[in-house]
Amino acid sequence: MKGRAKTVLVLILTLTAACGGARTGAPAEHPSVVARAAPANPVATAKMAQAIQSAKEGKLELAAVLLRDAATSDGNLWQARYDLGVILANRGDLAGAEDELTRASAASPDDQDVAMALAEVRGRRGEYGTAAKGIGEFVAAHPSATAARTFYVGALRESGQIDESIAQATEVLVRKPGDPTALAELSLAHLAKGEKDAAALLAKQAVDANPNAAVAHRATGLLDLANGDDAAAFAEFRKAAQADPRDTTSRSNMGVVLLRAGACVLAEGQYREILRILPDDQEAQVGLAAALRGQGDAQHPQKYDEARAVLEKVVDLDPHDTSALFNLGVLYADFLKRPAESAPLFKRFLEEAASDQPLRADAERYLSAANAATIPNGHPRLPSTQPGATEQK
Repeated sequence: MKGRAKTVLVLILTLTAACGGARTGAPAEHPSVVARAAPANPVATAKMAQAIQSAKEGKLELAAVLLRDAATSDGNLWQARYDLGVILANRGDLAGAEDELTRASAASPDDQDVAMALAEVRGRRGEYGTAAKGIGEFVAAHPSATAARTFYVGALRESGQIDESIAQATEVLVRKPGDPTALAELSLAHLAKGEKDAAALLAKQAVDANPNAAVAHRATGLLDLANGDDAAAFAEFRKAAQADPRDTTSRSNMGVVLLRAGACVLAEGQYREILRILPDDQEAQVGLAAALRGQGDAQHPQKYDEARAVLEKVVDLDPHDTSALFNLGVLYADFLKRPAESAPLFKRFLEEAASDQPLRADAERYLSAANAATIPNGHPRLPSTQPGATEQK
């Protein structure tokens, strides 16, 4: 499992930056369930072997069951918890993945793969500060772990610690001069500070260091977006996807650009391609729902129902997914014209979202409007105005 950072784009969706490595799914067609040193318990050993084979055959549900049984059979078998966490994360069960990876990390605090996987899952759940703190502690204890330090750079940036992110990226480049991932992350850190000239120079250096590095083209694409050039950004994201066909992050970024342009059918295609690679990717499902919603109108109301079904699936799997909660609330409030049913969704969003979540103000306005839309006898009525200036179809 590789790290991924995000850059918020005010579109209800989030635009992922993906430096520190994109989440491309696992090698081949299955999660990275890896054979490790045999545990003492022979029952657990056998179940691990069966899980590895099942994962190779694409039987991920069975692999997850076997790994859970293996971890139960041998409480010290952190490898089973790590591999189970990877499977759960790729299926979209981020809460379950975080739990398993936390246990694996406690049992094997020196394993870099575990530390990075745990930080990635926390980042995907919006726990940016916790993700940065955890991977930072690992780097402090293992200063030569360059991959973890590079991941730490992105985690710091996402948690708003830009100057420290720059310092850590510089440290990576001292240890690995010309590393395209570190250069790309450093570019994004300067972009976050509004220093576009420095960001552009670093992004170019990243591309020059490795023209086939997807991470370098992603950073360049985000710089293009910041400069208002969506077409150039899309071209860079497409280069990234061509450089790494399993780079789902670049496809997600292309999907967001297409949504901004109102090309919802094309955006749908990008998200469906992600879901072909990672069938349970929650972010892609939220993006797909937005693309479907954008195709809905009075003549095509079924598109709204399709979007609702997709979002409800995400929320059922992970009740803490704030992006799905917000988008489902918007769907009910603005498109299905059922504001009363949006109220509990926005309430849950506000309970789950971080205090600095950019969409909190919009959710509060939606919730206020939804509450005002219900008269004392319980019959709903529509508000006279639609709140939420950031909402775009």
